[in-house]
Amino acid sequence: MADRSQAWYVVLLCGFALLRLVELWFSSRHQTRLLADGGHKVHEPLYPLMVCVHAGLLVASAFEVWLCERPFLPLLGWFMLSLLGLCLAGRAWVWHSLGEQWNVQILVSARPVVETGPYRYVRHPNYTIVAIEMCALPLVHSAYLTALVFSALNASVLWQRIRHEEAVLHARPEYVAKMGAKPRFLPTLVRSR
Repeated sequence: MADRSQAWYVVLLCGFALLRLVELWFSSRHQTRLLADGGHKVHEPLYPLMVCVHAGLLVASAFEVWLCERPFLPLLGWFMLSLLGLCLAGRAWVWHSLGEQWNVQILVSARPVVETGPYRYVRHPNYTIVAIEMCALPLVHSAYLTALVFSALNASVLWQRIRHEEAVLHARPEYVAKMGAKPRFLPTLVRSR
């Protein structure tokens, strides 16, 4: 018989799945408004693969925990849950900073480039958050194989997506002027003179 921690873990995974569906709904609304304001969508050949990686993480995490009887290790599990809480706070900061420009797809907006919130420090804070979540969510319940495999898959997809996205963004002189010198993922701790 499965222990209660496995059942609670599945509830956590369902919560993340629901969050992703809510994100897709908001993204669709934002896209409609941005397109009406003169923006345009960019073809993304890897977007379906990215969706599969995100959905696959949730399914694989549940299967690994149940089929391999992965234990809940309190020290690891609570640390990873805390990390996920910080990620959710970071996501809220990103959403608040971008407002209607927040989107799950690459869309060229006619609106000004956002350089507030986490965008004061890095170009892609949301991708940093996603990378942490991809590792932390499976490790809440010791699903280390899922954490390893899906972190690698996510890194591979994101590497290609970011190159594609930045090629589009760098075509905007305003983006280059405001964001070009900032690091991609983590803020620089020491500023050069």
